[in-house]
Amino acid sequence: MAIRQARNSAAFWAATGDSRGHEVIRRRGFLAVLGGERAGTRVLLQESDLDVRELAELTELAGRSTGPVDIEDPFSSTDLSPLDMRSWQMPIMVRPPGPVAAPAMEVIRVRRARELETAERIVIDGFELTGFTPCRPGEMFPAALIEQPGVDVFLAVLDSEAVGAAVTVVHDGSGSHYWVGTPSASRSRGAGRAVMLGSLAPMADLPVTLTASRLGRPLYESLGFTAVTASTWWSSR
Repeated sequence: MAIRQARNSAAFWAATGDSRGHEVIRRRGFLAVLGGERAGTRVLLQESDLDVRELAELTELAGRSTGPVDIEDPFSSTDLSPLDMRSWQMPIMVRPPGPVAAPAMEVIRVRRARELETAERIVIDGFELTGFTPCRPGEMFPAALIEQPGVDVFLAVLDSEAVGAAVTVVHDGSGSHYWVGTPSASRSRGAGRAVMLGSLAPMADLPVTLTASRLGRPLYESLGFTAVTASTWWSSR
């Protein structure tokens, strides 16, 4: 499952980089998105055996980044400690194809610019993405994002208020979730479960992966996800 998560994450970040107009670098062993001062540099390892040239290029890209650097290693096999970045691990989880229950509140697939801006604000707030504050509408989630193949954004709505957001990517026969979040003022209202169920439904016939935070893992387990391996993350922040 590490390779499936690696490929899906690369598809997601390539789509994100392309929609933002950022440079996307594709190599055998990694994909990098060079996002500048606010978005930073994002690197997704694609193989467990980076060669000397790839490691040298990755080191050079991290060194010249004008913003934060985040590197995801789903194989947990590459020692990046020489980059002097902090590291931690999070579980890669998988849900096999199967029925999905109906959410307890309305979940909509984002189609309009205003809805996308709402999802963007929820994610920036929910994940405390200080690099994107003050918020510039369309910077994190440009309108072109939902035009990228396989990418969808969802909103959970309760009493006419958007209370949860999620991004899904379908690539090469599998799905995955990203940026599943709720605004700080809307927590403990079931929004996370609702937006997960609503966004899972279109992928019910596919295996679905995600990388879980400590707080999110119990929710994902209750939805049928199982931890299968650990991904190592490295960050300059």
